[in-house]
Amino acid sequence: MFLEQQLFTQVIQSTPLVAIDLLVENNAGEILLGQRLNRPAQGFWFVPGGRILKNEALASAFARLTQAELGVAIDFQQAQLQGAYDHFYADYVFGEGISTHYVALAYRVRVAVELSQLPQQQHAAYRWLKVCDLLADPTVHQHTKAYFG
Repeated sequence: MFLEQQLFTQVIQSTPLVAIDLLVENNAGEILLGQRLNRPAQGFWFVPGGRILKNEALASAFARLTQAELGVAIDFQQAQLQGAYDHFYADYVFGEGISTHYVALAYRVRVAVELSQLPQQQHAAYRWLKVCDLLADPTVHQHTKAYFG
């Protein structure tokens, strides 16, 4: 269920959002990052992912998000839970003045995807980085680094 802007703003202002972040690894051991188009974390390199919707089972959310973010629905059973993480931001999807709190469930999955075939709705560009390189890159968001540090 997607909410209209005013109601979604109230939700963001009042409660944490629950999301799935995808730690996508290729056969070379590199991690997929996208340059975010939207707030929060706009402009930073971040792992793909998205929020879980009301009344959406975890496995269904995982399939929906992998289809939307990677262009292919991945079976939830292929993923490995890495943990739950708090993400706090000073802004929110519609601007400034309201903070955002996500509880992100990080799932690791190995997938061979071509960067040129990835959807462009949430990210301006994509790249593969080795973990040591993403940890050293100041344009990679701190919340992404926390998954690997």
